[in-house]
Amino acid sequence: MPNIALVLREEIMRLARKEIRAQTSSVRKLLTQLKSTQVELKKTASELKAKVARLERRSKSDSERGSGADAAKKTRFNSKGIVTHRTKLGISAADYGKLVGVTGQTIYKWEQGTARPREAQLTALASVRGLGKREATARLEQAGGTEG
Repeated sequence: MPNIALVLREEIMRLARKEIRAQTSSVRKLLTQLKSTQVELKKTASELKAKVARLERRSKSDSERGSGADAAKKTRFNSKGIVTHRTKLGISAADYGKLVGVTGQTIYKWEQGTARPREAQLTALASVRGLGKREATARLEQAGGTEG
């Protein structure tokens, strides 16, 4: 008799394992699908984050280009550039100061690097930077003459 009980017990365990396997196989398939979906979603999320970052950088640079106040912040100042431009125009520091809207002494300080222009002055410098010799002379004549 003990042999029949053992065989019966083993058969019951075998059938129970078979039944459990049958019931959990659908759950396993679903779990596999969910894992692959999760991987795809993570990939999509990282791509979208990168795209958003690119768009934010682009919109930030576009807004900086568009506004005048931000353009003054982005204008670079170089003392050697002022010296070069002033000598190219062939005018004195006082005359260059009239074009920018400051004194000749301020121009000297900028050229020597002991002082830096403010934002409003940077904007004025940027507008003067593109002038040629004729345009500068014309502006100085309109402003009230040049100093020799």
